[in-house]
Amino acid sequence: MKRKVTLRSSLLIAAPLCLAALPALAQDAPGTIISIIGGLAQDDLLNIRATASAGGKIEARLPNGSAVKNFGCKTVNNYPWCKVEDTQDAHITGWAPARYLSPNNPASPPEDSAAPATAAAASQSPPEEPQPDIAARLGGGEPADPPSAIEIVRTAMLDAYGLAFVTSASTESDGPAPDAAGGIPCARHIGQPMTRCAVTVARKDGDSDVTVTWPDGGVRIITFHGGQPSSSDSPEEFRFTREGTLNMIRIGVSERFEITDQLALGE
Repeated sequence: MKRKVTLRSSLLIAAPLCLAALPALAQDAPGTIISIIGGLAQDDLLNIRATASAGGKIEARLPNGSAVKNFGCKTVNNYPWCKVEDTQDAHITGWAPARYLSPNNPASPPEDSAAPATAAAASQSPPEEPQPDIAARLGGGEPADPPSAIEIVRTAMLDAYGLAFVTSASTESDGPAPDAAGGIPCARHIGQPMTRCAVTVARKDGDSDVTVTWPDGGVRIITFHGGQPSSSDSPEEFRFTREGTLNMIRIGVSERFEITDQLALGE
């Protein structure tokens, strides 16, 4: 009986000491900064992008009041961006403008070794096949078996046609800007996810009219004046916000457009 009493007394004495040590251990691991999204226009959503760029692919959209894990921020083209993850869904991760996050994280974001490698691989053109030497292309590989004059002329003509085709293709690609060719992100109805709308641009004296064509018919004309979106052909309220060189335009309560300065102004 005495042994049991002694054992219990020892445990009672040791337990507070163990509990007192736990906070110290917890403080050794830096806490995750939780930022709250705010500063958006009413009913607007914050774009979470795959890269720290206003032109990056949109991975998700989150409303005012959403809580995100903030892993750190960096400045890109004079605009601070933060690496974030939705606290409710770990699959929603990407980059968001720091000005919509409170508080900001002074730390540097973790290096994403996989993403740059993937992006670099995607941006690189596939390696060109090495051009066979002229003797092999003409069908003769030995000095004692020189190609005929007809073979030389034929090969030279094929080379000329190939060069002309490449030149023609590069000239044609200098026409519409990539954004114009692929359309712009747009939405027409409340709750509708962004889709792509065809677009044409008419520029004059530094101003421009961007004509957006909905996939289901109808158009909307958005005017740029003084380097910024200024109005539309709709009687509904016109407003916009900017992320770098990207203009996020809202007309009325439902219409949304994303138009870059390069597309609208040719810059």
